[in-house]
Amino acid sequence: MNTLVTGGAVFIGSNLVRELLDTGHRVVALDDFSSGHRQNLQRLGSTELVEGDIRDEALLERVMPGVEVVFHLAASVGNKRSIANPQLDSSINVLGTLAVLEAARRSGVRRIVFSSSAGIFGELRSLPIREDHPAEPDSPYGASKLCAEKHCLAYARLYPLEVVCLRYFNVYGVNQRFDAYGNVVPIFVFQALRGEVLTVFGDGEQTRDFLNVRDVVRANMLAGTTKGASGAFNIGSGTRISINELVGRLAQVVGRSLDVRIAARRAGDVRDSLADISAARAAFRFEPRVTLSDGLREYVDWAATIDSRAEHSTA
Repeated sequence: MNTLVTGGAVFIGSNLVRELLDTGHRVVALDDFSSGHRQNLQRLGSTELVEGDIRDEALLERVMPGVEVVFHLAASVGNKRSIANPQLDSSINVLGTLAVLEAARRSGVRRIVFSSSAGIFGELRSLPIREDHPAEPDSPYGASKLCAEKHCLAYARLYPLEVVCLRYFNVYGVNQRFDAYGNVVPIFVFQALRGEVLTVFGDGEQTRDFLNVRDVVRANMLAGTTKGASGAFNIGSGTRISINELVGRLAQVVGRSLDVRIAARRAGDVRDSLADISAARAAFRFEPRVTLSDGLREYVDWAATIDSRAEHSTA
Protein backbone atom coordinates (compact mmCIF):
# COMPACT_ATOMS: atom_id res chain seq x y z
CA MET A 1 0.00 0.00 0.00
CA ASN A 2 1.31 3.45 -0.92
CA THR A 3 0.91 5.87 1.99
CA LEU A 4 1.55 9.51 2.86
CA VAL A 5 2.12 10.50 6.47
CA THR A 6 1.86 14.24 7.12
CA GLY A 7 3.79 15.19 10.22
CA GLY A 8 5.90 12.10 9.58
CA ALA A 9 8.87 13.25 11.67
CA VAL A 10 6.91 14.20 14.78
CA PHE A 11 6.09 12.06 17.77
CA ILE A 12 3.13 9.96 16.63
CA GLY A 13 3.93 10.28 12.94
CA SER A 14 7.44 8.83 13.22
CA ASN A 15 6.15 5.85 15.19
CA LEU A 16 3.52 5.27 12.52
CA VAL A 17 6.09 5.54 9.73
CA ARG A 18 8.17 2.83 11.40
CA GLU A 19 5.18 0.49 11.71
CA LEU A 20 4.11 1.07 8.10
CA LEU A 21 7.61 0.25 6.86
CA ASP A 22 7.90 -2.79 9.12
CA THR A 23 4.66 -4.17 7.69
CA GLY A 24 5.72 -3.73 4.07
CA HIS A 25 4.07 -0.48 3.02
CA ARG A 26 5.62 2.33 0.97
CA VAL A 27 5.81 5.57 2.93
CA VAL A 28 6.23 9.21 1.98
CA ALA A 29 6.77 11.30 5.12
CA LEU A 30 5.96 15.00 4.81
CA ASP A 31 7.16 17.38 7.54
CA ASP A 32 8.23 21.02 7.82
CA PHE A 33 10.33 20.28 10.94
CA SER A 34 8.71 23.05 12.94
CA SER A 35 8.18 20.44 15.66
CA GLY A 36 9.39 17.22 13.99
CA HIS A 37 12.89 15.79 14.43
CA ARG A 38 15.03 14.33 11.66
CA GLN A 39 16.58 11.84 14.07
CA ASN A 40 13.16 10.23 14.51
CA LEU A 41 13.51 8.92 10.94
CA GLN A 42 17.27 8.35 10.82
CA ARG A 43 17.04 4.57 11.06
CA LEU A 44 14.13 4.35 8.66
CA GLY A 45 16.18 4.42 5.48
CA SER A 46 13.45 3.40 3.04
CA THR A 47 11.26 6.37 3.97
CA GLU A 48 10.87 9.00 1.27
CA LEU A 49 11.19 12.22 3.25
CA VAL A 50 9.73 15.43 1.81
CA GLU A 51 10.34 18.69 3.64
CA GLY A 52 7.52 21.19 3.39
CA ASP A 53 4.32 22.72 4.73
CA ILE A 54 0.90 21.09 4.36
CA ARG A 55 -0.45 24.50 3.34
CA ASP A 56 1.79 24.42 0.24
CA GLU A 57 -0.73 23.31 -2.40
CA ALA A 58 1.89 22.87 -5.13
CA LEU A 59 3.91 20.58 -2.90
CA LEU A 60 0.84 18.48 -2.05
CA GLU A 61 0.00 18.14 -5.74
CA ARG A 62 3.51 16.79 -6.28
CA VAL A 63 3.55 14.19 -3.49
CA MET A 64 -0.06 12.99 -3.62
CA PRO A 65 -0.28 11.08 -6.95
CA GLY A 66 -0.22 7.30 -6.44
CA VAL A 67 -1.01 7.54 -2.73
CA GLU A 68 -3.78 5.20 -1.57
CA VAL A 69 -4.05 6.19 2.10
CA VAL A 70 -3.14 9.50 3.74
CA PHE A 71 -2.44 9.53 7.47
CA HIS A 72 -2.90 13.22 8.29
CA LEU A 73 -1.11 13.99 11.56
CA ALA A 74 0.52 17.36 10.82
CA ALA A 75 -0.94 19.95 13.19
CA SER A 76 -0.37 22.78 15.59
CA VAL A 77 -0.93 21.02 18.90
CA GLY A 78 -1.90 22.15 22.38
CA ASN A 79 -4.36 24.39 24.20
CA LYS A 80 -1.74 26.80 25.53
CA ARG A 81 -0.10 27.32 22.13
CA SER A 82 -3.47 27.90 20.48
CA ILE A 83 -4.50 30.47 23.09
CA ALA A 84 -1.22 32.33 22.50
CA ASN A 85 -1.60 32.26 18.70
CA PRO A 86 -5.09 31.24 17.57
CA GLN A 87 -4.63 32.44 13.99
CA LEU A 88 -1.61 30.23 13.39
CA ASP A 89 -3.42 27.33 15.04
CA SER A 90 -6.36 27.56 12.64
CA SER A 91 -4.15 28.28 9.65
CA ILE A 92 -2.37 24.96 10.13
CA ASN A 93 -5.18 22.83 11.52
CA VAL A 94 -8.07 24.07 9.37
CA LEU A 95 -6.60 25.50 6.17
CA GLY A 96 -3.82 22.92 6.14
CA THR A 97 -6.33 20.10 6.46
CA LEU A 98 -8.43 21.57 3.64
CA ALA A 99 -5.34 21.68 1.44
CA VAL A 100 -4.64 18.00 2.18
CA LEU A 101 -8.27 17.06 1.47
CA GLU A 102 -8.31 18.90 -1.84
CA ALA A 103 -5.04 17.39 -3.03
CA ALA A 104 -6.24 13.93 -1.98
CA ARG A 105 -9.54 14.38 -3.80
CA ARG A 106 -7.88 15.50 -7.01
CA SER A 107 -5.40 12.63 -6.93
CA GLY A 108 -7.97 9.91 -6.27
CA VAL A 109 -6.74 8.95 -2.79
CA ARG A 110 -8.89 6.14 -1.41
CA ARG A 111 -8.84 6.94 2.31
CA ILE A 112 -7.74 9.60 4.78
CA VAL A 113 -7.12 8.84 8.44
CA PHE A 114 -7.30 12.17 10.25
CA SER A 115 -5.76 12.70 13.68
CA SER A 116 -8.34 14.61 15.68
CA SER A 117 -8.44 15.21 19.43
CA ALA A 118 -10.57 14.79 22.52
CA GLY A 119 -10.06 18.54 22.85
CA ILE A 120 -13.11 18.98 20.62
CA PHE A 121 -15.42 18.09 23.52
CA GLY A 122 -14.52 20.82 26.00
CA GLU A 123 -15.75 20.51 29.57
CA LEU A 124 -17.49 17.18 29.98
CA ARG A 125 -21.08 16.57 30.98
CA SER A 126 -20.79 12.83 31.48
CA LEU A 127 -18.21 10.05 31.67
CA PRO A 128 -17.12 8.01 29.86
CA ILE A 129 -17.16 10.18 26.74
CA ARG A 130 -18.99 8.73 23.76
CA GLU A 131 -18.66 10.04 20.23
CA ASP A 132 -22.07 11.73 20.48
CA HIS A 133 -21.09 13.79 23.53
CA PRO A 134 -21.70 17.52 22.82
CA ALA A 135 -18.67 19.14 21.21
CA GLU A 136 -18.09 22.51 22.89
CA PRO A 137 -14.33 23.12 22.78
CA ASP A 138 -12.78 25.40 25.39
CA SER A 139 -9.74 26.44 23.35
CA PRO A 140 -8.86 27.53 19.81
CA TYR A 141 -7.04 24.20 19.44
CA GLY A 142 -10.18 22.20 20.20
CA ALA A 143 -12.21 24.45 17.91
CA SER A 144 -9.75 24.10 15.02
CA LYS A 145 -9.62 20.32 15.39
CA LEU A 146 -13.41 20.14 15.42
CA CYS A 147 -13.61 22.32 12.31
CA ALA A 148 -11.01 20.21 10.51
CA GLU A 149 -12.84 17.03 11.51
CA LYS A 150 -16.11 18.40 10.13
CA HIS A 151 -14.40 19.26 6.84
CA CYS A 152 -13.06 15.70 6.61
CA LEU A 153 -16.47 14.15 7.23
CA ALA A 154 -18.11 16.54 4.75
CA TYR A 155 -15.61 15.50 2.05
CA ALA A 156 -16.46 11.88 2.74
CA ARG A 157 -20.13 12.62 2.08
CA LEU A 158 -19.51 14.71 -1.03
CA TYR A 159 -16.73 12.84 -2.83
CA PRO A 160 -15.54 9.27 -3.37
CA LEU A 161 -13.13 9.59 -0.45
CA GLU A 162 -13.22 7.40 2.66
CA VAL A 163 -12.45 9.19 5.92
CA VAL A 164 -11.78 7.99 9.45
CA CYS A 165 -11.27 10.59 12.19
CA LEU A 166 -9.46 9.41 15.33
CA ARG A 167 -10.05 11.47 18.45
CA TYR A 168 -6.94 10.97 20.56
CA PHE A 169 -7.01 11.37 24.30
CA ASN A 170 -3.71 11.91 26.21
CA VAL A 171 -1.03 10.24 24.11
CA TYR A 172 2.51 9.66 25.38
CA GLY A 173 5.50 7.52 24.43
CA VAL A 174 8.79 7.13 22.61
CA ASN A 175 9.88 10.07 20.40
CA GLN A 176 7.84 12.58 22.42
CA ARG A 177 10.17 15.40 23.46
CA PHE A 178 9.74 17.81 26.32
CA ASP A 179 7.30 20.51 25.27
CA ALA A 180 5.80 22.97 27.74
CA TYR A 181 2.76 23.22 25.45
CA GLY A 182 2.14 19.51 25.34
CA ASN A 183 1.16 16.43 27.30
CA VAL A 184 1.80 16.31 31.02
CA VAL A 185 3.66 12.99 30.75
CA PRO A 186 6.71 14.24 28.80
CA ILE A 187 6.81 17.39 30.91
CA PHE A 188 6.86 15.40 34.15
CA VAL A 189 9.26 12.74 32.84
CA PHE A 190 11.90 15.18 31.63
CA GLN A 191 11.58 17.30 34.76
CA ALA A 192 11.96 14.19 36.91
CA LEU A 193 15.04 13.08 35.00
CA ARG A 194 16.59 16.53 35.42
CA GLY A 195 15.86 16.63 39.14
CA GLU A 196 13.47 19.56 38.72
CA VAL A 197 10.28 20.33 40.61
CA LEU A 198 7.09 19.12 38.94
CA THR A 199 4.25 21.63 38.61
CA VAL A 200 0.71 20.39 39.25
CA PHE A 201 -2.01 22.79 38.14
CA GLY A 202 -5.06 22.92 40.39
CA ASP A 203 -5.56 20.31 43.10
CA GLY A 204 -4.11 17.44 41.06
CA GLU A 205 -7.30 15.42 41.32
CA GLN A 206 -8.24 16.11 37.70
CA THR A 207 -8.20 12.86 35.73
CA ARG A 208 -6.85 11.94 32.32
CA ASP A 209 -7.09 8.96 29.96
CA PHE A 210 -3.46 8.21 29.04
CA LEU A 211 -2.75 6.17 25.92
CA ASN A 212 0.61 4.86 24.73
CA VAL A 213 1.74 5.80 21.24
CA ARG A 214 2.06 2.14 20.25
CA ASP A 215 -1.69 1.79 20.76
CA VAL A 216 -2.31 4.96 18.74
CA VAL A 217 -0.23 3.55 15.90
CA ARG A 218 -2.27 0.35 16.06
CA ALA A 219 -5.47 2.40 15.81
CA ASN A 220 -4.15 4.20 12.73
CA MET A 221 -3.14 0.97 11.05
CA LEU A 222 -6.54 -0.57 11.69
CA ALA A 223 -8.38 2.57 10.57
CA GLY A 224 -6.32 2.70 7.40
CA THR A 225 -6.83 -0.92 6.39
CA THR A 226 -10.21 -2.08 7.71
CA LYS A 227 -12.81 -2.16 4.95
CA GLY A 228 -15.98 -0.24 5.72
CA ALA A 229 -14.54 1.75 8.62
CA SER A 230 -15.72 5.35 8.48
CA GLY A 231 -16.69 8.23 10.75
CA ALA A 232 -15.23 9.62 13.97
CA PHE A 233 -13.93 7.44 16.80
CA ASN A 234 -12.55 7.96 20.29
CA ILE A 235 -9.05 6.54 20.75
CA GLY A 236 -8.08 6.20 24.39
CA SER A 237 -7.17 3.58 26.95
CA GLY A 238 -10.67 3.43 28.42
CA THR A 239 -9.13 4.06 31.87
CA ARG A 240 -8.23 7.21 33.83
CA ILE A 241 -6.02 8.30 36.70
CA SER A 242 -5.54 11.59 38.50
CA ILE A 243 -2.49 13.79 37.99
CA ASN A 244 -1.53 13.11 41.59
CA GLU A 245 -1.65 9.37 40.87
CA LEU A 246 0.49 9.94 37.78
CA VAL A 247 3.16 11.60 39.94
CA GLY A 248 3.10 8.55 42.22
CA ARG A 249 3.43 6.12 39.30
CA LEU A 250 6.32 8.09 37.86
CA ALA A 251 8.07 8.16 41.23
CA GLN A 252 7.88 4.36 41.30
CA VAL A 253 9.43 4.15 37.83
CA VAL A 254 12.35 6.50 38.55
CA GLY A 255 12.85 4.99 41.99
CA ARG A 256 12.67 8.10 44.15
CA SER A 257 10.23 10.67 45.49
CA LEU A 258 9.46 13.69 43.31
CA ASP A 259 9.15 17.29 44.46
CA VAL A 260 5.88 18.97 43.46
CA ARG A 261 4.63 22.54 43.55
CA ILE A 262 0.98 23.53 43.17
CA ALA A 263 -0.08 26.24 40.72
CA ALA A 264 -3.42 27.74 39.72
CA ARG A 265 -5.62 25.81 37.32
CA ARG A 266 -4.96 26.72 33.67
CA ALA A 267 -7.53 28.14 31.27
CA GLY A 268 -8.79 25.58 28.76
CA ASP A 269 -8.02 22.52 30.94
CA VAL A 270 -10.93 20.13 31.44
CA ARG A 271 -11.52 18.57 34.85
CA ASP A 272 -11.90 14.91 33.83
CA SER A 273 -11.37 12.77 30.77
CA LEU A 274 -12.26 9.16 30.00
CA ALA A 275 -12.87 7.65 26.57
CA ASP A 276 -15.62 5.24 25.64
CA ILE A 277 -13.83 3.21 22.96
CA SER A 278 -16.62 0.74 22.19
CA ALA A 279 -17.27 2.28 18.75
CA ALA A 280 -13.64 1.84 17.64
CA ARG A 281 -13.65 -1.66 19.08
CA ALA A 282 -16.71 -2.54 17.02
CA ALA A 283 -15.65 -0.78 13.80
CA PHE A 284 -12.04 -1.96 13.48
CA ARG A 285 -11.30 -4.07 16.56
CA PHE A 286 -9.21 -1.49 18.34
CA GLU A 287 -8.04 -2.68 21.74
CA PRO A 288 -5.37 -0.93 23.87
CA ARG A 289 -2.57 -3.26 24.90
CA VAL A 290 0.09 -1.16 26.68
CA THR A 291 -0.44 -0.61 30.40
CA LEU A 292 0.45 2.76 31.88
CA SER A 293 3.13 1.20 34.09
CA ASP A 294 4.82 -0.53 31.15
CA GLY A 295 4.44 2.52 28.93
CA LEU A 296 5.94 4.86 31.50
CA ARG A 297 8.91 2.58 32.06
CA GLU A 298 9.57 2.37 28.31
CA TYR A 299 9.22 6.13 27.92
CA VAL A 300 11.45 7.00 30.88
CA ASP A 301 14.16 4.64 29.58
CA TRP A 302 14.00 6.29 26.15
CA ALA A 303 13.91 9.85 27.50
CA ALA A 304 16.98 9.19 29.65
CA THR A 305 18.99 8.31 26.53
CA ILE A 306 18.31 11.63 24.77
CA ASP A 307 18.30 14.15 27.63
CA SER A 308 21.81 15.43 28.28
CA ARG A 309 20.53 17.40 31.28
CA ALA A 310 19.25 14.36 33.14
CA GLU A 311 20.80 14.29 36.61
CA HIS A 312 19.42 11.00 37.84
CA SER A 313 19.38 7.53 36.38
CA THR A 314 16.25 5.40 36.50
CA ALA A 315 15.93 2.60 39.02
